[in-house]
Amino acid sequence: MSLDWLYDVAYFFGGAFFTNAVPHFVSGVMGRPFQSPFAKPPGQGLSSSTVNVLWGFFNLAMGYLLVCRVGNFDLHSTEHVAVLGSGILFIGLMSARLFGRFHGGNTPGKTSPERN
Repeated sequence: MSLDWLYDVAYFFGGAFFTNAVPHFVSGVMGRPFQSPFAKPPGQGLSSSTVNVLWGFFNLAMGYLLVCRVGNFDLHSTEHVAVLGSGILFIGLMSARLFGRFHGGNTPGKTSPERN
């Protein structure tokens, strides 16, 4: 019995980790606080820019491990890229909905609170 589906699971979550790294790392290096699992309440309160750089880097490392060190990820394989892309799209949409509540991104025509 082949265990190739386990590689697909790793690539999906690798894409999710890579995508989750972006807002945390970018906010952190810009010196801006951002929501993280370490804030109070978790995922809603703001964490410091330093915490976000560390959390973003952790997500980047996990994405690397899951995509580059599990199986033999091949950019020429439609299946591998589709599974990775599905993880990217899934967490991207979930993040847009979650963080949009805090930054005005879920309401068309509204500006974020920090611009008002």
